[in-house]
Amino acid sequence: MIRFLERRFVTKDKALSDKKVRERYGILAATLGVICNLFLFIVKLVIGFLMNSVAIMSDAFNNLSDMGSSVVSAVGVKLSNQRADKEHPFGHGRMEYIAALIVAFIIMLIGWELLKTSADKIWHPQKPEFSPILLGILALSVLVKVWMYFYNRYIGKKINSSVILATARDSINDVLSTGVVIISAVFGAFVDFPLDGIMGTLVSLIVLYSGFSIAKDTVSVLLGTMPDPVLVRALEERILAEEEIVGTHDLIVHDYGPGRVMASVHAEVPDTADVVKIHESIDRVEKEISKELDVHIVIHMDPITVNCERTDAFRQLVLATVKSIDESFGIHDFRMTDGEDHINLIFDLEIPCGKSGKQKEELVSEIKRRLSEHDEKLQAVIQVDDIFR
Repeated sequence: MIRFLERRFVTKDKALSDKKVRERYGILAATLGVICNLFLFIVKLVIGFLMNSVAIMSDAFNNLSDMGSSVVSAVGVKLSNQRADKEHPFGHGRMEYIAALIVAFIIMLIGWELLKTSADKIWHPQKPEFSPILLGILALSVLVKVWMYFYNRYIGKKINSSVILATARDSINDVLSTGVVIISAVFGAFVDFPLDGIMGTLVSLIVLYSGFSIAKDTVSVLLGTMPDPVLVRALEERILAEEEIVGTHDLIVHDYGPGRVMASVHAEVPDTADVVKIHESIDRVEKEISKELDVHIVIHMDPITVNCERTDAFRQLVLATVKSIDESFGIHDFRMTDGEDHINLIFDLEIPCGKSGKQKEELVSEIKRRLSEHDEKLQAVIQVDDIFR
């Protein structure tokens, strides 16, 4: 079904990187969400009213919140596709993340209201009416949510949309909550304790947790997270494929929304290389990465000494010393200068981000101590760099 709708409403002769194609996918997912959730809301509200079940009516209003979320998603996808302007030179891609955050708040608000209603049902219980036919219809409605999960996951992964993937996760939560509601409706009519109110409370807690999880993940993206390891490897492999480039470091990736990724990196090149030739190579790599990986990247040249046995030997000594402390550590921009009484080993120390200033000072002191133990003439000049990947 989703493949038919995809062929019918989305242009297939253009790449997914085309922002208009991506927008059509987002609008398609949101439109289906509005239609399906409106249908489920009406069906469940009628069944809940006829059976006098707060749990079923709570589930109905959960679907109503999902319909509102679909509307917000459509608006978010539309706004995120706006062109860059003077106030927002990197575009409006993060509007989609903000839309996902609004969806999360809507879900949590509905969950809170359902929790209050269900708690009241526990203190003032009313036994629901039992109707096999209505429960059968309710059970069939679960299939709609299962289908919604699969099409949202399909589209969300295809266009890398956090808001649509969040909707897919919420669809699975709805399947679970409706299953709980059906169980409570079956047994609630035959027991004396307020099972309907208890199950309604459970559904509301599921809804609240779903909203909290989506908000947590979205805020994390807005604050900035580690880049995708697959993308990092692809960038490094493409850059190192150039014959003139012997190493990379200080790769930083900035996410301004799906399809709006920027990056910067330092590329190590031999200090004896032709500057003009190196510049042409790096210029070509930047353009090819933009075309192949859809990443706007800026590459900075760092000249280093190569093919010098003495320099290479000291570089290997420093690297081995650093690795002996922690295998995740590394070095770059290694240089050395000779004096009468000492040898300066100048380099940048790469460590995973998150360490405090005191921890960094202790690491630098330990590396200096170990190098001086090897040879008292060795003096390390160390600049600490955080690894943002």
